[in-house]
Amino acid sequence: METPANGRKMDLDESPRLEYLAENELISMGMGMDTFIHRIDSTEVIYQPRRKRAKLIGKYLMGDLLGEGSYGKVKEMLDSETLCRRAVKILKKKKLRRIPNGEANVKKEIQLLRKLRHKNVIQLVDVLYNEEKQKMYMVMEYCVCGMQEMLDSVTAKKFPVFQAHGYFCQLIDGLEYLHSQGIVHKDIKPGNLLLTTDGTLKISDLGVAEALHPFAEDDTCRTSQGSPAFQPPEIANGLDTFSGFKVDIWSAGVTLYNITTGLYPFEGDNIYKLFENIGKGDYNIPEDCGPLLADLLRGMLEYDPAKRFSIQRIRQHNWVRKKHPPSEAPVPIPPSPETKDQWRSMTVVPYLEDLHGYEEEEEEDDELFDVEDEIIYTQDFTVPGQVPEEVVEQNGQNRNQALPKPVCVNGTEVGQLHGKSKTERRASSSSNPSRKGLSTTSKIRKLSTCKQQ
Repeated sequence: METPANGRKMDLDESPRLEYLAENELISMGMGMDTFIHRIDSTEVIYQPRRKRAKLIGKYLMGDLLGEGSYGKVKEMLDSETLCRRAVKILKKKKLRRIPNGEANVKKEIQLLRKLRHKNVIQLVDVLYNEEKQKMYMVMEYCVCGMQEMLDSVTAKKFPVFQAHGYFCQLIDGLEYLHSQGIVHKDIKPGNLLLTTDGTLKISDLGVAEALHPFAEDDTCRTSQGSPAFQPPEIANGLDTFSGFKVDIWSAGVTLYNITTGLYPFEGDNIYKLFENIGKGDYNIPEDCGPLLADLLRGMLEYDPAKRFSIQRIRQHNWVRKKHPPSEAPVPIPPSPETKDQWRSMTVVPYLEDLHGYEEEEEEDDELFDVEDEIIYTQDFTVPGQVPEEVVEQNGQNRNQALPKPVCVNGTEVGQLHGKSKTERRASSSSNPSRKGLSTTSKIRKLSTCKQQ
């Protein structure tokens, strides 16, 4: 039973009659039900891919998603001034607060990366912050792929010996530089080793790294937050203090074991069983590794940290010094997981087309792309080799005339978006509707070093 507004109870069989009367009333008024309800067949629905709208973060044009970690998303970017590909780590303050030591780890990573410059260590280019959205953008040099992703793309889960040898030598170069700067990485593993298009290895993710005191007597550390499978026995057994550099040597040894055999020296059903096995220090090296590699692995995975190989001894080892001829095809960089693009082309191109390309029949729109207005440059970073905007005068002469042209960090040629004079750019921007939003980037504010958070 249903109760209408007048309070009279109505039988269920009366409702169709009322609907019929209502429809007749509409027809008598000259309106049909089609006026209110328009039914179409599903075959007539045309689904079009969502248009990729350009988004500028300061001077950087945002591209597609490259990956996502526990701290935040990583996307591709294009520097609109140098035309260099970049990768940006997008961090939300709200998410960082939910991660133990999240904010502290990010601040520490920024502080460490600011002072590091080495070909085998990832470089930090810019740090930007949006106060309104509580977002931080860590702009890094671009790497096309991660080592773990390459290993996962092949069934053997390992590299040919000559390829593993090349990567390992670069890892030791980067690790030696970090140690020379008093930095213990604490989380060396294939997942934190990135590769550029020319095969250069980059040590990344210094979130759990520790900078030793400049006047510290040794490399003693007391905390570790690294990946369990790559931890040494001294950490698995719960020692209060341990040698930080020897922890990195052990992790590099596990990494070498993994990329040459496709296995791990220590495994366990859970972290307790894993640490129990690591604490005992018993492992086997496959026979196909050969005597030289087996000797190097035993030296790096030495149970006693005092007897464990140093970086200098690793460099002098015959396996490291030996030339390994290519006996089989190398593991290639796999196609992009999302687009299946085997060349891993620049994902910024569609956004560039949206920013600069438009058709004649398109309506003029002032909001053709998004610009994050309240971007704060929290660091005063400069790309090595880039010409500063300010004209530095010394002894009455203009020094800008002698300075080299801007270049990318990776050595590629640099294109200039702003070759025209300011007056010409203003004129072209007013005549071209697709460039109207560029003026909003003038709202960018820069903080000096003393205002860093």
